[in-house]
Parts: sequence; structure tokens; C-alpha cells
Amino acid sequence: MADTAAWTTHPVTAARFDDFADVINPHRRSTHCWCLSHRLRVKEIEELGDGSREDAARALAAGRSPFGVVTYRDDVPVGWCHVAPRDEIPRLAASRLIRPVDDVPVWSIICVVVRGGHRKQGVTGHLIEGAVAYAASRGAPAVEAHPVDPEGRMDTTMAFVGTRAMFERAGFEVVGQTDAVASKLPRLVMRRMLG
Repeated sequence: MADTAAWTTHPVTAARFDDFADVINPHRRSTHCWCLSHRLRVKEIEELGDGSREDAARALAAGRSPFGVVTYRDDVPVGWCHVAPRDEIPRLAASRLIRPVDDVPVWSIICVVVRGGHRKQGVTGHLIEGAVAYAASRGAPAVEAHPVDPEGRMDTTMAFVGTRAMFERAGFEVVGQTDAVASKLPRLVMRRMLG
């Protein structure tokens, strides 16, 4: 049966913040990650959000450079992808476990989340395509991800890194392996060249 849904993807902004939150933290738990762990150091989260991770994320969304995209299916927010230039993601830029494979100024996908109740409905394909299109519109020469290659189902606590199959379906190719692991599996370096 053909998918007749209307799919769109937009950068997270102040106006779209609640849509982002509905995907990643529908119960608005204060201790939730809010997709800040790679983006900001603890001190920066405290300063930007006055002690609130949610407020720090709101401040990022209101900034000049969105830190990711939200995908909608028939105007309902169903997916989130943290995508940004690697050098704007301090924890990744400084990582000794996920080192650059070359000097291409890649954009990196850090997190892929499908909203509860919308899984196994093709969201990730649209989400990754939307993230890549957003990066391309901002001049990215390539987009990278660091997924794992599980034999079966993956531990859901680490599912945000994605899988090799998910990114291969979106045109990414393996270009290296990291020294990092998720769910005790080695994380790959996968890349899609743009332009």
C-alpha cells in the first residue's frame, strides 16, 4: 500500500520547540537529556538555562543556528534528528574515540529519535533525508553518522545512535570505524557525500 502521508522536515526553532519536545520528552521530565549532552558542557547548560536543561534547549532553538530538525507526518511531529557541523558539537569535536577520518568539514548526526507510537512506520527514512537536505541547504559537503551494526534488536537505551542498515538505506557508506561502542557494539563512521 502506498504511503499517502504528507512528510515535511524543518529546523527546530523557538516556534517549533514544543514539537521537538513532544518527540523527545513528551512528559517534560527535567532530568531528561534534551539532546544537549554532546552539544553543551554542564557549565554551559547551567548558564544558558539557569539550571534548567529544558530552558537551555529552548535557548539553543531560539539561536541563529538550529541544532537539528523535526520531521512531521501530516503535520504531527514524529521524529527528531540532532544534526550540525561537527565542529559545533564540542563533545564530538574533542572525542578521542570518534576521530575525524579526514579533513572534510562534515556535518554530524548525533541522535535520531522516533516519537513513541510512530515507530516502524517509515519515519527514520524521512527523518534522515530531511536532516541531509537541511545540512545540504546550509552548505555541508557531507553528512556523517556513527551507528552500530546489530545482528538483531538493539538495546533501546542506545537506539538513538541508529543502525548501519538505517543509514545505508539513506545512501550512507561505511568510511571507517570508531573506538566508541554503543550497546557493546563498535560504532561505525558512515558518510553521505553531498553536492
